[in-house]
Amino acid sequence: MEEQKSVQRNLALQRQWYGEPLGDRVRRLVVAFRISQAQLADVLGISAPMLSQVMSGRRAKIGNPQVLARLVMLERKVLIPGVAAGDSEAMKHALEDVRNSQPSVGRDNLPVMQAAGEETAWPVLREVARPSELEAAASMIDGHYPALAGLLRRAANGDLT
Repeated sequence: MEEQKSVQRNLALQRQWYGEPLGDRVRRLVVAFRISQAQLADVLGISAPMLSQVMSGRRAKIGNPQVLARLVMLERKVLIPGVAAGDSEAMKHALEDVRNSQPSVGRDNLPVMQAAGEETAWPVLREVARPSELEAAASMIDGHYPALAGLLRRAANGDLT
């Protein structure tokens, strides 16, 4: 019973610190890149047991800021058109890029989104893709993910319409 309370507290802290439980974020990456949890741990630079503990809520946080930075980098790479389309070479390249990265992290440059509004995502999207690529990605996913397609189109156009 005490462990369950601890897990619930840790998951609540993750929602506060990271916007949602880390297990949800990690599972999306595992699905998007079609890799195992252990492979993702390797890419992030964390042990598989540690990643499992963070995902399950047995641990509240990712203690290494470089690991968190790599997690955010990988989340951003999901938006690259080739990765979004499921191209295996693009996914392999994205994973290797993150695995080999040595992100410099500090209070002023940790790549974490602000909760101010969706327009905070636009510069990130425009950094990884040209407006025409954002439009193309939106067209590809529109039937299954219309809200995400709309976000991509608004990022491409730079407006809220």
